[in-house]
Amino acid sequence: MERISIEEAMRRLGEEVTIAGWVSRVRDIGNIKFILLRDITGEIQITLKPGEAEPSLWELKLGREDVISATGKVRASEIAHRGFEFIPERISILNRSKQPLPLDVSGHVKAELETRLNYRFMDLRTPRTKAIFRIQHELLVAFRRFLTERGYMEIQPPCIISSASEGGAELFRIPYFEREAYLAQSPQLYKQMCAISLERVYTVVPVWRAEKFNTPTHLNEVRQMDVEQAFADDEDVMRVLEETLAYMLENVKRRCSKELDTLGRTIKVPHLPLKRISYSEAIELLRSSEEEIRWGDDFTKSQETKLTSLVGEEAFFIKDWPSTLKPFYAMPHRDNPELVHAFDLIYGGIEVSSGTQRIHHPELLISQLKKKGLDPESFTHYIECFRYGAPPHAGWSIGLERLTMAVTGMSNIRECCMFPRDRDRLVP
Repeated sequence: MERISIEEAMRRLGEEVTIAGWVSRVRDIGNIKFILLRDITGEIQITLKPGEAEPSLWELKLGREDVISATGKVRASEIAHRGFEFIPERISILNRSKQPLPLDVSGHVKAELETRLNYRFMDLRTPRTKAIFRIQHELLVAFRRFLTERGYMEIQPPCIISSASEGGAELFRIPYFEREAYLAQSPQLYKQMCAISLERVYTVVPVWRAEKFNTPTHLNEVRQMDVEQAFADDEDVMRVLEETLAYMLENVKRRCSKELDTLGRTIKVPHLPLKRISYSEAIELLRSSEEEIRWGDDFTKSQETKLTSLVGEEAFFIKDWPSTLKPFYAMPHRDNPELVHAFDLIYGGIEVSSGTQRIHHPELLISQLKKKGLDPESFTHYIECFRYGAPPHAGWSIGLERLTMAVTGMSNIRECCMFPRDRDRLVP
């Protein structure tokens, strides 16, 4: 008989069905035995009573996280968990679990993050971690749905590149036959190449940065959700970004109520349009709160949190940044080249997205590369694509783990990456 989920089994009262999952616990109370079985959809109590269960079933010795299948019928129960119980005709042990367990899958006994990451496959079974990644899944689904329905095409840029995409961040070098190559720090150059022909594109792609940080908000491999749009400036794509964010949050609020309850989180979908302040205004706000900061400094994580309080909005944009703080491809202001058409999106007290209007004039691009200390010869293929009718364009990137962190309220980004890669962790 084909196995069905526990959730579906509870909709098929009185029918003979087969379910399977992990043993959460076993209890013997007098002459009744209870086996609590769990799968991804929920839990159900398997009840063994004299006269109802085969004698051989009483002899089964089950441990926590043993994997079993059971064939029988679901019936209503006033005392069982969720109002249903499962009366088995037969039970098969599919695999035994080593004992003792390295962590408590129920989540009642807290484990250190290091232990949980070492046994991530098992940590994924805990209600808390399962809730985090269910929410992350819904964020991704909503991101793709929103953009696809509005005419954007998903693209697949390469992750092995010949030179730095943005400059600045240290790259991971890898041997590439007789040459040296790098793991991509951004899909930036390729999504621009696509946008100037395909007009509206998006991608979900891993990126790598070899910075030697080891902070609660930093990883060396992350997933980016990127958008690039032709015939657009920074204001155009800021509107797309705020609409995308609102749609993603609404999707999580509607589809993940159980997971949000598990994490003790409440989602507030921001009203649009989001508030916009300039970089200079942000500097003045911080100074007014006696924060020591100079014009030209980047904001620390604590300053982003403070700005959220000072602005009084859960989500807002900081725009018109100094050119020194943004990549070489950011379009300078005509009336003040020290500023570029760039923006950051702050949500939940942390930066979750950044974007710019891009330079689409080859000579200006070469000039900006040189100002950043980069060799235009290393970007020949990139520059050349703007010599054949490249329209104005702009785009942005959302860090998936960073956004998940903000939505779920986690204090360490490693909680929001299934198998994190940082300076110390390369396995599992």
